[in-house]
Amino acid sequence: MRSHRFKTIVILLIAVFFLLALLSSLGLFDNKPYTGVPHGNHTHYVPKDRDPSVPLHNFPQQPPPPGKKISPTGEIIPE
Repeated sequence: MRSHRFKTIVILLIAVFFLLALLSSLGLFDNKPYTGVPHGNHTHYVPKDRDPSVPLHNFPQQPPPPGKKISPTGEIIPE
């Protein structure tokens, strides 16, 4: 009986770990207004409110500097 309870707890802990890893990889815990999207040998930085009709290559390859943000169309603009 004890080993069954122990196995159940271990399985639940593993499931919680993988759930948290999945949520983290989806950006749930990220509070930045943009996300990095790997594209070949470089990364484009895309805002979370991205205009889906704008191609990925229109977005910058550097995160915005302090006091600036990335517009939905890919321009660096003041916050």
